[in-house]
Amino acid sequence: MAGRTTTAERGGRDPRDPRGPGADSGPPPAPPAGGRPRRPRLPPPDDRRRRRLLLVLALAPALLLGGLALWLLYGSAWLRVETVTVGGERVLTERQVLDAADVPVGEPLVSVDPDAVESRLLERLPRIDSVEVARSWPHGVELEITERKPVVVMVQDAPNGEGGGDERAGRGRSYAEVDDEGVRFGTVADRPEGVPVLALDLAASPSRHRFGAERMRGEAVRVAAALPERVRRDTRTIRVRSYDSITLEMSGGRTVMWGSGEDSEAKARSLVLLMKAADGAGRFDVSVPSAPAASGS
Repeated sequence: MAGRTTTAERGGRDPRDPRGPGADSGPPPAPPAGGRPRRPRLPPPDDRRRRRLLLVLALAPALLLGGLALWLLYGSAWLRVETVTVGGERVLTERQVLDAADVPVGEPLVSVDPDAVESRLLERLPRIDSVEVARSWPHGVELEITERKPVVVMVQDAPNGEGGGDERAGRGRSYAEVDDEGVRFGTVADRPEGVPVLALDLAASPSRHRFGAERMRGEAVRVAAALPERVRRDTRTIRVRSYDSITLEMSGGRTVMWGSGEDSEAKARSLVLLMKAADGAGRFDVSVPSAPAASGS
């Protein structure tokens, strides 16, 4: 009919539109929440194969290099242990260190465990204080050891292990070496030069029961460790009669009343100054480091 406005012309929607009459124009509504999601479009099979091929080609050099590296480290004869060098030994021999380290010569260098080698050395050779183990590519292992140094020695067969009073061990005797931490680490037949003998005379001392022989040995070691090198070399015996009665018996018949092991550093400084000021004296007393005294000749 002329002049009649159609639904489309009025901006409405055709009643036959499945979205219903009166619905706004525009894209169709999204599917309901419970509806099936749309499947993503996959690349054609040829594109997927091409991408996999490119990935394999990109990874192939890395895999090849990794396999070559593993073969060089573990399978080839180029990076195997051929030499083991030792440094820092003084009393120990190179052969003793090598036997205790037990480094697997001929095995791949990368398989050597430095921590395991260090543990074997410290366990089997108490004389070693510390050790550094390093791989030296392409064929070597380096062992750098630091030996303990004795500050006192003890006569091995003294009664009750207390130590004898004579600096000469005598026939059939030996000396146990003790470092500045109180660790007994070695046995020698002769007293090392410049190392005093530790003598514990505690048979009639109440300190033996109150503190124990081990504590008394620790006090004597603390005194020895505090002595300047020159004073220690002149000291023949460190004699302990009680906790607060430690005496140094030095060359030339000189004696030093030390007192207890407390304030040993201050006492050592006082002793050095006192010996310079009273050169020729035979008896020194630093049991009170702030008031040292010297007497005799």
